[in-house]
Amino acid sequence: MLFLVKSINYMRTKKKSKENNLLTPLELKVMNILWVLKKAFVKEVLEHWPEEAGNEVDKKPAYNTVSTTIRILEKKNYVKHEAFGRTHQYMPIVSKYEYQKRLMANVLQNAFAGSVSSLVSALVDDKEISNDDLEGLQGLIDEHKKDTE
Repeated sequence: MLFLVKSINYMRTKKKSKENNLLTPLELKVMNILWVLKKAFVKEVLEHWPEEAGNEVDKKPAYNTVSTTIRILEKKNYVKHEAFGRTHQYMPIVSKYEYQKRLMANVLQNAFAGSVSSLVSALVDDKEISNDDLEGLQGLIDEHKKDTE
């Protein structure tokens, strides 16, 4: 929930740029692996690919698909590489937390027309949210109020 509050601030201060590009589902899967491993070769990314039981759509992609996806992520400035002869080791340059802020800022702007109260209302109306989550959210709101006074 903390990233929700920070995402709101991020959206209000960050101008639109190429860096705000959101990731495709495949790019996000690759980034999730890189965020865990910190550094990896394409082969290692494939070794850590999540197993999707019975889902043909989410099966492990080919080596070339992952390699191409990582090069796209590099062009989008999400990863960088270190060369070892003809092979490259890749590492994220955008943290998972930073991406979460970008994603939430995008959702806030595009799905809720910038209305924080509508976004929070949608979260609170969800029957899956626990009392602990609600208390945590209230704590974040109270803390944010103190910081802005």
